[in-house]
Amino acid sequence: MPRAIRGVLVECDPSIKSIIVKIDAQDHAFIVEELDDQTLVIKENMLTLLKQKLDVILAETQTVPDDSDKEMD
Repeated sequence: MPRAIRGVLVECDPSIKSIIVKIDAQDHAFIVEELDDQTLVIKENMLTLLKQKLDVILAETQTVPDDSDKEMD
């Protein structure tokens, strides 16, 4: 008998989707189905953990502009 998995529909930019796919590639614990280049179904009970991992990766890759380089008039 087939089993159903509760999932959450996630729509995001293709760049964010590729990061999510990379996170999922380690242990296949998050993605239920990839629908298109901007839409995924994520396991409902794993959504919080996925958000945490995504936040860590985004914090590492994003740079904050340095105000010390601006000239003061």
